[in-house]
Amino acid sequence: MKLSNALSLAAVSAIALTQAQAAHAQQAPDAAASAAPPSTQGGDEIVVTGSRAQGRSKLESASPVDVVTLQDLKQQGTTELASALSNAVPSISFPRPSATDGTDAIRPATLRGMGPDQTLVLINGVRAHTSASLNVNGSVGRGSAAVDLNTIPSTALSSIEVLRDGASAQYGSDAIAGVVNLRLREADHGGGASVTYGIYDTDVDTARASRHVTGESTVTASGWQGLKLGSDGFLTLSGEYSHRNPTSRGDVDPRLAVPVVDNRFGDPEVDSYTGYVNAAKPLGDTWTLYAFGGYQYRESTSAAFPRLASAAAVYGLPGFLPKINTRSKDLTATAGLRGEIAGWKTDINVSYGRNRIDYRTLDSANYTYGAASQTDFYDGASIYDQWVAGVDFSKKFDVFQSLNVAWGVEGRRESYEIKAGEPASYGYGAAFPRAAPGAQGFPGFSTLNEVNEHRQNGSVYLDLEAQVTDKLLVGLAGRGEDYSDFGTTGTGKVTARYDFSPAFAIRGTASTGFRAPSLIQQYYTSITSVIQNGNQIVTGTYPSTSVVATALGGQPLEPEKSTNLSAGFVVRSGGFSLTVDGYRIHVRNQIGLSENIPVTTIPGVSAARFFLNGLATTTRGIDAVANYRLVTENAGTFNLTLAGNVNDIKVTRVPTSPLSTLFARSRIFTLESGTPGEKITGSVDWTGARLGATARVTYYGNVLQPGTTAAADQNTGKRAITDLELRYQPKDAPFNLALGASNLLDVYPRQVPAALNTTGVTAFPFYSPYGFNGRYLYVRAGLSW
Repeated sequence: MKLSNALSLAAVSAIALTQAQAAHAQQAPDAAASAAPPSTQGGDEIVVTGSRAQGRSKLESASPVDVVTLQDLKQQGTTELASALSNAVPSISFPRPSATDGTDAIRPATLRGMGPDQTLVLINGVRAHTSASLNVNGSVGRGSAAVDLNTIPSTALSSIEVLRDGASAQYGSDAIAGVVNLRLREADHGGGASVTYGIYDTDVDTARASRHVTGESTVTASGWQGLKLGSDGFLTLSGEYSHRNPTSRGDVDPRLAVPVVDNRFGDPEVDSYTGYVNAAKPLGDTWTLYAFGGYQYRESTSAAFPRLASAAAVYGLPGFLPKINTRSKDLTATAGLRGEIAGWKTDINVSYGRNRIDYRTLDSANYTYGAASQTDFYDGASIYDQWVAGVDFSKKFDVFQSLNVAWGVEGRRESYEIKAGEPASYGYGAAFPRAAPGAQGFPGFSTLNEVNEHRQNGSVYLDLEAQVTDKLLVGLAGRGEDYSDFGTTGTGKVTARYDFSPAFAIRGTASTGFRAPSLIQQYYTSITSVIQNGNQIVTGTYPSTSVVATALGGQPLEPEKSTNLSAGFVVRSGGFSLTVDGYRIHVRNQIGLSENIPVTTIPGVSAARFFLNGLATTTRGIDAVANYRLVTENAGTFNLTLAGNVNDIKVTRVPTSPLSTLFARSRIFTLESGTPGEKITGSVDWTGARLGATARVTYYGNVLQPGTTAAADQNTGKRAITDLELRYQPKDAPFNLALGASNLLDVYPRQVPAALNTTGVTAFPFYSPYGFNGRYLYVRAGLSW
């Protein structure tokens, strides 16, 4: 980490502390404060992530935890959960890649710049299933298969807890960077509905041309209803429909006689339907039956690179713009019992998750069929599912001041399947048998790509947390796991916190972690066109133990291992709180997707790649969050937050092979500089008697989108994005109205120079952590009952 960046963040925190203490001395009288509603952002929220001891708030925990409320998620222009979470938490990044095939539709989020699959996602404390999509092209998170956060509507949630700490010893595989726990809404009465409509109003200035865009609308309708189950249970239903029109931010195509925009570089067109349910019903005085789950159908259509008429004419075809269509069906279902056995609080649950993605290529052609080619193709499907069953026990003992003992066992079964598409989507026709086979833009899965694999694992954990004295809290956790495919692994964690006074505490953790290679990384196989320095290359992705991969140096995949260290302090006084936490995460034996290695022995394929272990990275950084809640007698309530993340990643080891380059500079620099080194957010949220407002400015450090050489590198530049929302919300009225602007000042990343954008498609770096769509204006209307 650059020392100047760390000092800057520390200075910002110190200034915030000084100003907030001064403001605290001038706050409203106690009578006014006591009449105000309870704080939702002051640090008093009870958290369940990172500690199995009940009743601990986020400012009392030994590990740093962010709590994002439903209000935080709603008071934004975006209705995508991952994007809203990124706006609220500086350590989370959610880039919006384009021209990256399936990744355009299912975009991964990152925590502290690490891999999307190095963060564990829970729903009500139960492991969520990952997507069936593998990010194989040149985007942030290349090679990962992560949980798709956008399968869960914000209206179904009460809050989100983000544990910024390694937690494999507590929760198992994947929790290297941290844990995101989605807590569902619990209500036995009431309800609400809202409609959000927005359009872009932006000036698109590319390297070759400028234009103004108005439109590309998005509409989202959502609602929830709480119902009673008998006299003491609840059933909460939530639903959401969303339609997003595609955006287009490409440059004009210089290859045309009259240059025009013939591409669709931007967000895909999306239609989604989502429903969620959360329920609980006491069974007598001791046990409670609970269940939750949801289903989403989402159809996305993005665009590949245009095929010029001059090239297509060779095969008797006109020019065309291929579209990549994905239809995702995502299911989550969990049921369990909570109660007590012999004084031990007990939670028994079973969960099932499944994601199926069907792929289609539209408005395309298979060149080998010539003029007789069909234009729409079914490309096949990928399917991932998992069963999770667990039993958790916890009990408090009168040892020291108190000792909380938690232990449990968990079993998991995972399956991964690839189904072939129709023959024309991947095969050869007779008209031009020497042309590249398959649908242009996204060739289908062939029968040779079909996969049907599964594995099991079992784990056991012990988690101890002792309040040794009034001031000293100590925790110790250990976990052992056994996988049917690669064997056993063990992890441990120690935590400590010391409160010098009610106003100041220090805290720290040390842990080891791991991430098991996913089934998708082990068995994914396909042939597709990828873009490298603006050129299309037909590339095959093969399992690491396949004949092709072993000839190039492939071996069975092993788990990633990590060592995590963190230390920080907590300051709180009245309505003010400040947390500062430094961290170091060293990952060894990290899994990566190799380069596109040239091959000449596979028909129709010019390059091959596979997954392998051997990378090592070290991530260092500082998180700081300052919050001040000011309640006034006449001017309303103010919540002021200043939060930042300074992050530095270094690749310390790269596997090599005498046969080829396994990881080129572009992959290394993507890991090191593909996410912001600095992200700082300042926000003011004001609530008056009838009016309210939220203003937020987010500063992003430069992001590098590397090429194969330094001359091909692209930089986003340092940028500040301003968001503003105004609300009309009468205190006793059942309706509310909001007007807002995301990216109010219409800020874009740097243009891609014309020399690096020879097709006109990739006009802006798609590594941009805030996208490249420009100003977005929206209105939101809501009802509650």
